[in-house]
Amino acid sequence: MNATIPLTEEKSKTLLVCSEASLRYESRSGSLGHLESSERYRAVLRRLEESGLIRHVQRLTERPATGEELRFCHDEAYIGQVERECRTGAPVLSTGPRDTEISPGSWFGALGAVGAALTAVDRIMAGKAVRAFCVSRPPGHHANARVGMGGCLFNSVAIAARHAQRRHGVKKIAILDWDVHHGNGTQDLFYEEGSVFFCDVHESPLYPKTGEASETGAGAGVDTTLNLPLPAGSGRDEVLGALEKHFIPAMEKFQPELFLISAGFDSRKGDPLGHFNLLDEDFAELTRLMMKLAAVHCQGRIVSVMEGGYNPPGLAAAVEAHLGAYVDAN
Repeated sequence: MNATIPLTEEKSKTLLVCSEASLRYESRSGSLGHLESSERYRAVLRRLEESGLIRHVQRLTERPATGEELRFCHDEAYIGQVERECRTGAPVLSTGPRDTEISPGSWFGALGAVGAALTAVDRIMAGKAVRAFCVSRPPGHHANARVGMGGCLFNSVAIAARHAQRRHGVKKIAILDWDVHHGNGTQDLFYEEGSVFFCDVHESPLYPKTGEASETGAGAGVDTTLNLPLPAGSGRDEVLGALEKHFIPAMEKFQPELFLISAGFDSRKGDPLGHFNLLDEDFAELTRLMMKLAAVHCQGRIVSVMEGGYNPPGLAAAVEAHLGAYVDAN
């Protein structure tokens, strides 16, 4: 059961959902020996506590996602495969490029990461908060219906979008992915249907080598995929400039009722897996841009979910800037 921790006397409009199951997910190479480690979660929580920012949010713990909720986006056979391989101690997930280390705790971490996003959507749609950020791992945006890869088992943001539609009657949702890597799994899941608009600003060329500007959707989803590939070395001017030029006009046309953010912080300067040059204050500015759009289109409603970010101190600083921008709007 979710329990609000009374961290502030004022009623904050900002929600922080902490997936404690993240701590159960470790790679075989150990908590500090693999970039997608529990130290990412610990570093973020330490920073938010030390800064005092955590006292100005509503804080919840997640609840695990159910099998029915996973099936909103993933095939039942794939879900069974992930559970089986995690529980039996397989070293890596056997789908895709086999680049996702797993352990018995990975199953619980992945259920918690999805559950955190669903918890946030439920609270936002119930009017209990306006903005939410989920501190969770593993990331999810590389996972599609049948393949997990890039450290991702289940696509938390995509499942959250389907949950908002099926449980809360939201008709149109926009997802912005600012992780340095292209969210190929999210794109795949919504590429041929028009109720979810997917925009991805990412470094190119870079893993997973998808996300060309020419990829714009198909069938009923034509023109509801917007890829903004940028070269290594891009920073504030390039990222914000691309969003202002292309994403803002697209939202005027699409008119979403809810914004979701795949909030990857490996686009921060100095991350070991990316070559963008975004600074902490740039993430705050990106967040303010999204809040302005949300105020115009969807009563301010935004849920952001942690994706990448593999320098734990840098990840924590960028998250503080992102969440701080939310709190400043309380």
